[in-house]
Order: sequence, then C-alpha cells, then structure tokens
Amino acid sequence: MTGGDLATRLGPTLTPDPRRVIIKLFVPGEDAALTRSRAAALIDRILLLGEDETTEMLQETLRRFGGRHHDLEAIFAHHHDLVRHRIPRDVDLSLPARLLVGAYFSHEYAVEAAAVCNPSMVPHPDQSGLRPGQLRAAISLRQIGEGHVSSIGFTTALLGPHSDLVISDRSGALSVGRRHLTHHRRDLLAAALSDDAWDNEVTATVLESLPERFDDDDFEQAIGQLPADLLTRTTTQRTVEEMRRATRSDYAVAFPADLPLHRRVLWPGTAAESNGMEDARFVQVVDEDGRLSYRATYTAYDGRHIRSHLLESDDLRHFAITPMRGPAAVNKGMALFPRPVGGRSLALCRSDGETIGLTTLDEHNRWQRPVPLHTPRRSWELIQVGNCGSPIETGSGWLVLIHGVGPMRAYAMGALLLDTHQPHLVIAELPGALLTAGDTEREGYVPNVVYSCGGLLHDGAVWLPYGASDTRIGFARVPVATLIGAMRPPL
Repeated sequence: MTGGDLATRLGPTLTPDPRRVIIKLFVPGEDAALTRSRAAALIDRILLLGEDETTEMLQETLRRFGGRHHDLEAIFAHHHDLVRHRIPRDVDLSLPARLLVGAYFSHEYAVEAAAVCNPSMVPHPDQSGLRPGQLRAAISLRQIGEGHVSSIGFTTALLGPHSDLVISDRSGALSVGRRHLTHHRRDLLAAALSDDAWDNEVTATVLESLPERFDDDDFEQAIGQLPADLLTRTTTQRTVEEMRRATRSDYAVAFPADLPLHRRVLWPGTAAESNGMEDARFVQVVDEDGRLSYRATYTAYDGRHIRSHLLESDDLRHFAITPMRGPAAVNKGMALFPRPVGGRSLALCRSDGETIGLTTLDEHNRWQRPVPLHTPRRSWELIQVGNCGSPIETGSGWLVLIHGVGPMRAYAMGALLLDTHQPHLVIAELPGALLTAGDTEREGYVPNVVYSCGGLLHDGAVWLPYGASDTRIGFARVPVATLIGAMRPPL
C-alpha cells in the first residue's frame, strides 16, 4: 500500500518566500568569530552627522523599508533604547537622531529564506462568512532562515466544500509581537527545579514564600528575604541563578488585533530556544468545563540541547510560553490530546528518540515516564517512529498519524488507532505507509522526507498538511472511512 493508493494530494503548495522578513537587533562586531562590539565607535560617527543629514538619512531609510515592516519607527526607537547606554549622558539627541541610531542597529532577517516545512492545522478562531461545507483553518509553519534558526509562522486556508483547498495570500509586513509581563506558576517552578536537581533548602524556602501565581517582583522579594544562614552557603548564589533562569523561561507575546494571522511570527525569546522554535504541533483543546482554546508543543533548541515547550492561546493572538517538565518532556515530538481522557491530561511523546509513547500529566505538572505504544518493526520505519501531531478523535477511536524512517533515511507516514477510553491500547494500524515522498517531493533541504505536525478532521475526511524534504509544504486528504477501513489489528 502506498501514499498514492490512499491519500489524495491536493493542488496548492507553499514554498519559501524570501520577502517575508523581520527586523532584528544588529550590533556590529558581535557577529564575528572574535566578538568585539563596535557599537561605541558607530555611535560616535552617527553623532558627527548634522541635523539635516540625519533627518534626510532617516527619511530615506523609512521610505525604503517602511512598507516592508509593521510600525518601523517603533522598532527603531526600541533598538535605540537597547544601546543608549553607549551614548554620552550629556548628549540630548533629537527624535530623528534617536530613530537613526536605532536604524543603524537594525537589520532584516528573512525568516524562511532556507525552508518552510512541518505544518500543523487547526480550526481558525474566525469561522464567519463561510459557505456550506467550508472550514477556515489556521496553519502553523516551521520557518527556517539564515543559520538554520527556526521560528513559528502562520497562514490561513479554506477547506471544502468537498476537496477544495484555497491558501490565503501571505503578503504583508510581519511582526514578532510585543513581549509583556507574565505571572509564573509556583508548581511549574518547583517541577523545573526538581527536573534539574536543584531541590535544596534555598529553593524550598523560596518556594514556600511564593504565592501560587507570582511575578518577577514577588520572586525577587522572596530572594531578598532568604535567612542569613542560607545566604552564606557556598551553593546559594548558583542556586539563585538557576531559579532566575527557570523563571525567565516563561514569557508571553501579544500581537495587535488588526494584524492578520499570516503576519504574526513567534520568534525565539529565551536562551533555551535561541537556535530555534521547531515543529510546533497545534491542537484546539476543550477543557472539562467545555472552554475551547489552542495549545501547541514545540522543540526549543539552543544549539546544543533540546526541550519540549508549551504554547497556550485563546485566540492565536495572545500566547503564553512555558517549558514542559518531567521525564517524558526531555526529547522532541510531544503532542497533546485535544481533551482530557478519564479525567487525565495525556500526550504522545518519543522520549527515547525512537518509540511512540503515551504520557500522563501528574498533580505536580510533570509529564510522567511514558507507556510504549508503537515500536519500529516494519521495513519503512525500522530506524525510528514518531507522531505526526495530536490524536484526532473519531467514532472508531483516536486516530494517530505517525511517521517512520527507513532505508536511506527516507521518511514515510502511517497511522494508528487507539481505544477511545483506554488510549494506551492500540486497536488497529495501517499495514503500509499512508504517504511517501513523491518524485517531485524528494529534493530539498533534507531529501526524501514527508512530515506533518498535525492534520484535522472536516467533512468526513482527514486534511493533512505536510512538509516535503524540509523545503516546501504540500497538502493531502483522505476520507476517514477509507483510512480506518484499511487498518488492521496490530501484529
């Protein structure tokens, strides 16, 4: 059985667009092999410009770049503020001069210059103005730019009626949003300290004095109240630094209400994800009280270490980011169930790097050691297996799209079916591959790969966005009845 026998490819594709750019801080010299900031010398040269030349240069820069970015002057002002400690205190710069300083300390970055891949798909928050049989979908994208740095982007599509698929225009200025203060959770801080083996008298004392929800001021106040006997311990300063690092891992981002979804970019915001936010698996979730929201797991990568992080959002405009904790969260590829099962929060994972497992969130918000669900055993998956997004609930059970890696590191996609009430039980599996790289999909950044981070169910069919060779994104569709009818009891 091949992908062509079962899943039908749809026409549209998404390809990398080098015009999709954001603005990043640029400090001359700090990108060199031997880091030596040239910021002070650059500012000295800017200060030698006359007011007329300053104004003319600023206006020319705004003319050339203003249409490519959202609120460019605000970005320049922010970058000026980041380097203003380099400006002599007795110098009072005019507004044009401040903005020009910010412009010199800025550069464009093409977020998907190298590739766009590994999508997931969820119902869009806005379902207005649709025809019968249509669903508006929000699609998350892994965007890869210079230096192999990944960020999370979005686009919108209309699914249906029948097999129609229309991808919305992706043009327009991008925004990375605004960071804002967030309240930390004491239980998550405790889980982080337990994971990293920092459970000692200092951390216990601080945790005891913190409320269930706390801000940065509450945290610093708790540190300031540590008893002298604890402050004099040789390990206390390192412990406090680790606690600060753990709290800084939580942050929140918001986008303007009038900024369309496809112009929003989630850009790495902490040291833990400085080299990328990879493979976001979005799912629309329903809590036990019936409230709908969005969550996504993604891989945070700092250039050496990987870790699963969690995104939470009610509207895909406001996002809260926290690391995930526990033994199941130490590797890539976690995928959340869309609702509690038997009162438990569940997720798929691959904590050992090669086996699909089922993990449970405990009362301390730690993802527990997983129960194995599916191990590599068929020829197309002998190297490793993993999920391709969150389970999809059907009348027959939880449908899990999976990927496997075979000879020549070629990826293929398959499927499992889990029991609705006891999802640790695999009740059926697809004997062969659901989707493999076609002749026109084999070439790219990473050849011979088809990979998805999540599809959705609409009008009796699974709609599947997938990355092709880590370069472009294609779409496929398969009726649920056809897919489940082709599955067989596990070997």
